[in-house]
Amino acid sequence: MQASANATSSEPRTRTRTAVIASADRSFRHRLSETLTGLRWRVDEAAGGAEAWAAAALAAPEAIIVDSWLPDIELNEFLKDFSESYPHVELLTTNTHNGAQARNGSRSPYRQELLYALRHCQDTDTSSWNSDAARAVEHSEDFVASSSTATNRNAKPELAENFLAPAEDSALSVVTATQPAAPQISQSERLPELVGNSQRILEVSRRIRLVAPRITPVLIEGPTGSGKEIVAEGVHRLSNRSRKPFVAINCAAIPEALLEAELFGHTRGAFTGAVQGRVGRIESADGGTLFLDEIGEMPLALQSKLLRFVESGELQRVGDNERVKVDVRIIAATHQPLNEQAKGGNFRADLYYRLAVFLIHTPPLKEHLEDLPLLVAHFLELMSRDMPVKRIDPLAVDRLMAHDWPGNVRELEHVLERAAILAGDATTITVRDIDFGLMQS
Repeated sequence: MQASANATSSEPRTRTRTAVIASADRSFRHRLSETLTGLRWRVDEAAGGAEAWAAAALAAPEAIIVDSWLPDIELNEFLKDFSESYPHVELLTTNTHNGAQARNGSRSPYRQELLYALRHCQDTDTSSWNSDAARAVEHSEDFVASSSTATNRNAKPELAENFLAPAEDSALSVVTATQPAAPQISQSERLPELVGNSQRILEVSRRIRLVAPRITPVLIEGPTGSGKEIVAEGVHRLSNRSRKPFVAINCAAIPEALLEAELFGHTRGAFTGAVQGRVGRIESADGGTLFLDEIGEMPLALQSKLLRFVESGELQRVGDNERVKVDVRIIAATHQPLNEQAKGGNFRADLYYRLAVFLIHTPPLKEHLEDLPLLVAHFLELMSRDMPVKRIDPLAVDRLMAHDWPGNVRELEHVLERAAILAGDATTITVRDIDFGLMQS
């Protein structure tokens, strides 16, 4: 009994261990920190390599866990230098397919706790990839009837198969978009906001991760319906401003006469109908992110006032003589070739260069059609919350794959919603339910 009591109270089982988590993804850091804290670890969080170095110098950690990329230093360089400087600290990375990988020879006696925490957080993160579509796979029996023919469609992405109804024959084929010449990007770069495994979508995720921790202005260019606001929200979520407001305004949706007051605010009596003063969208985003959608539609006169704000960080409400200091990060978006607009004098060149410090391009759907089955699965799962669960016939997917998608992902969402309604009480969406809403000649 005495030996048992001593074993229970021995220091290695109760003492606090210290770990450093280095990741630009705040939500990942918090999830991992909570799990390790529950295992009696003390955790220091670092948003980048420099912070991780500082935390290690102060805390003398037993382990450090490093995400698959760092915003301020090249990952392999950090791993090499840290291993040499702290050879007795276990260094784990998250860039392997299943769990963590040790990057030096040191092994913590509590390594299994570290691996458990990592796997737990990665499983949680994986379940959120592709948003609700990934969760739908876990409950695919709600959407799928098993079929021997499904296993023969080797060219079909696995997730989409779970949403295919059985079919005897199908001309189902996946059109592979032209891939960029750049090196292949790992799926670990993918963000929950973006549905798709194509290199075009993974490149968008990679750029979001790179720029999010900084205060750099971002310009998002892409056709209508390609998800520009989703990209902007992703940048905000991964930034240090994520706890502050994300304020969006569509410059094309507000009449020119009201856009200035909507952006900058106004005092009482500043114009006819201004019965009371109002804070503008810019000021309401103080400390957070201002998203200017369709910036190319902003009148030239108002572009000049916006340029002054971008340069000085101060704004002047309509009808007011005082200036107000506002701290916002600006993300702009456009479906127009803004560089060409600036060259032609239709957009202020000086404002363009202020906004386009970092560019992100959202591709049209026809350039990443291999993601269409995943998108179909995603939208079917979303619709299942408000209406009975629907599956989709493979021939119907064939028809979707053959469409040009001028309205991009937004059009796909609308076509699927229309098809689900046309299917009525049927549990399967068929070819006859696919209506693109085009005018017939």
